[in-house]
Amino acid sequence: MRRMTLAVAAIAGLAGMAGAAEAAQCGNTAAGFEAWKREFAQEARGKASAASLAALEGTSYSTATISADRGQRSFKLSLEQFLAKRGGPTIVSKGRQLKRTNAALFDSIEQRYGVPPGPLLAIWGMETGFGAVRGNVNTLSAVATLAYDCRRSEYFTDQLYAALTLVDRGLLSPSTRGAAHGEVGHTQFLPKNVLTYGTGDLNNVGAALSSTANFLKAHGWRAGAGYQPGEPNFAAIQGWNAASVYQRAIAQLGKQIDND
Repeated sequence: MRRMTLAVAAIAGLAGMAGAAEAAQCGNTAAGFEAWKREFAQEARGKASAASLAALEGTSYSTATISADRGQRSFKLSLEQFLAKRGGPTIVSKGRQLKRTNAALFDSIEQRYGVPPGPLLAIWGMETGFGAVRGNVNTLSAVATLAYDCRRSEYFTDQLYAALTLVDRGLLSPSTRGAAHGEVGHTQFLPKNVLTYGTGDLNNVGAALSSTANFLKAHGWRAGAGYQPGEPNFAAIQGWNAASVYQRAIAQLGKQIDND
């Protein structure tokens, strides 16, 4: 009986070791990244194409991504401090100008999605300075680094699978560059959001703004309802970014742009 118990325990131990071997191990330094890539590629066979996994193989550990992920201090500022740091008055001024010069585009977006120009322009201005600063970090490396990093491994593993799908669809390449967390385009979509809400190439202004309106509509935006804190559409803005100060900034800047 004792020998049988030991045998069962040994088999269970081997099964546990096999299970552990199947799971790519996260890490907090660059040291384990290459081993993690090999383990992840083994897990991903059958879920991702050989071509996309070859693109993953070419990624490198992004110290710029980790630095940005650990240093998001601006979200702890007051709303006034945050708007000053982000150039709120400039966003409002430029946003009003772009609303006038692209009136037909914003009219068509509002007709289709119910989202007025203000919050879209606020997001565009906040995210990339209206397309001027879209990031220069390799997108696949950024997402792979965060999938490997233990802090939010599960969340970014989903983003990595989405990124590999975008590689297969020709919407990302091994050389694509964007923001430090893997966001791309004029309004900075993560890969999973590109798949779910994207209406075209997010480096195209019209497609980026339409995709952003599509995101907000999918998060409960109701045409004609208010979007300030406490109003029905503020919840959709909360879906865009988890930081309270960022949410309130979008609402305030959007209102100032729309009330031109």
